[in-house]
Amino acid sequence: MIQRALEEIKRGVSEIIDFEYIEKLVTRYYSDSTTYTIKAGFDPTGADLHLGHTVLLNKLRTFQKHGATVQLVIGDFTATIGDPTGKSETRKIMDRKTIIKNAKTYQDQAFLVLDKEKTEPVYNSVWFEKLGASGMVALTTQFNVARMLERDDFEKRFKSNQSISISEFLYPLLQGYDSVELKSDIELGGTDQKFNLLMGRHLQRSYHVGKEQAVITMPILEGLDGVQKMSKSLDNYIGITEEPNTIYAKVLSISDELMWRYYELLSSLSLNEINDLKTGVLGGTIHPKKVKENLALELVTRFYNQELANIAKEEFDKVFKSNELPSNIDEFEINKPTWICKILVDVQIEPSTSQARRDIKQGAIKLNGKKISDEQMTLESGEYIAQVGKRKFAKIKVK
Repeated sequence: MIQRALEEIKRGVSEIIDFEYIEKLVTRYYSDSTTYTIKAGFDPTGADLHLGHTVLLNKLRTFQKHGATVQLVIGDFTATIGDPTGKSETRKIMDRKTIIKNAKTYQDQAFLVLDKEKTEPVYNSVWFEKLGASGMVALTTQFNVARMLERDDFEKRFKSNQSISISEFLYPLLQGYDSVELKSDIELGGTDQKFNLLMGRHLQRSYHVGKEQAVITMPILEGLDGVQKMSKSLDNYIGITEEPNTIYAKVLSISDELMWRYYELLSSLSLNEINDLKTGVLGGTIHPKKVKENLALELVTRFYNQELANIAKEEFDKVFKSNELPSNIDEFEINKPTWICKILVDVQIEPSTSQARRDIKQGAIKLNGKKISDEQMTLESGEYIAQVGKRKFAKIKVK
């Protein structure tokens, strides 16, 4: 059982630092039920979680199965600074009201994956507000500027004469200090977080916590484009609270190659089961679309239920296989004849008029089933069904 647990823990990870300590913790749990802690932090800089976030959440859930209590750190204090990881400029400061609102959303959505009974949500403002100015100054003495500039993104910005604020130097120290306060046994993060995760080990030594946390880094999940990391700002994401039909259709839109990456990092199937599917696809006994459909069904079921997953599949097949209209299309009323691009933005199937114009030029927009090519057209009085691409529809009534 211990070996199986350790294999599950190692699945899909990029790097493990101090695996021997993790092995010791898991072994002790199975011998005398002693639990241990694993920490992961989320700065609530956005309102919703997407599948990229669940790569970490899934691994945390695996640890919960094998004796861990998850320390879910909501970075309501660190979000006011902004994580500089991967950024080419200083992040804008967020207001407290937005941070608290996002934090509540993050926590609720995290419990769609995590076992609530084995999770301790904690807000890092609790200890940082107590730390005070003298404690913060003492914290800065634990690391020097030369070492801080070894961090890849800081080094690049320094060499290119781009601004780095003192607050950004503080961020890794603050994240590391979370591990001091929580006395974490393990910390989990993306590959881009390695510097910050190792800071936790360093500060636990400096503050004589009596342990040094093991560190696990996870790959960054690519978005729907298969190139850049999944991000809402890049519009290549699958949100875990999006409509079942949307989640299903987006999963079906990924490439066959990317599908295996999603299986490894997101599916609950074992690696042996995934390898069997790969063998079937390569041997021609299983169609890759069927494998992709099964992944889409699994993910919709995880965040909703089996019934809604099946309905999403039926709806997808109806629209994409039979070229029929979806059963439920949002309806909008426009008060007067209006420029088509503005209407498409107003009914929320285009993000901007410039994008609408580009899509019209590329033949990606239909009105009542027919492609349109005039980006300057005015939609006169009448009723229309607008379609952008294969997934976005709207019923429009122009008065």
